[in-house]
Amino acid sequence: MQCQVLEGHTNNISSAVFSPDEKLVVSASWDNTVRLWDTLTGKQCGVFDNHFSAVNSAVFSPDGKLVVSASNDKRVRLWDTSTGKLCGVLKGHTKAVNSVVFSPDGKLVVSVSSDKTVRLWDTSTGKQCGVLEGHTWGVISAVFSPNGKLVVSAS
Repeated sequence: MQCQVLEGHTNNISSAVFSPDEKLVVSASWDNTVRLWDTLTGKQCGVFDNHFSAVNSAVFSPDGKLVVSASNDKRVRLWDTSTGKLCGVLKGHTKAVNSVVFSPDGKLVVSVSSDKTVRLWDTSTGKQCGVLEGHTWGVISAVFSPNGKLVVSAS
């Protein structure tokens, strides 16, 4: 097993995950950036720096073509991993977005926020397609069931 130290963020790193093919790692940081890393060399191969505040979470789509990120700036952003292009800014939360996750088929994103909501987004249009309410405190995480039909959230 080869070990790499991935250096480049200038503040706390809030999350790091492998791409589905394990060739890349995406990391999110309180330095307002999302960074892509090559797992073979450990070198940085992309910086997504359009957030205006700390980034709390970033994950790959199931096919590895997109990254979604969540920030204290109340926004969710979709990025193209091959070009680094910002594909969409998903607006609707009224407080920090704490976590994001793709559905198993990659067609939806769930975001959770300190505003006590869970929001569903269509990845092809960037449109919000549902708001789940009922938490009495901020929501910190959520995940889809393996078949993509259910979402569980934690507050």
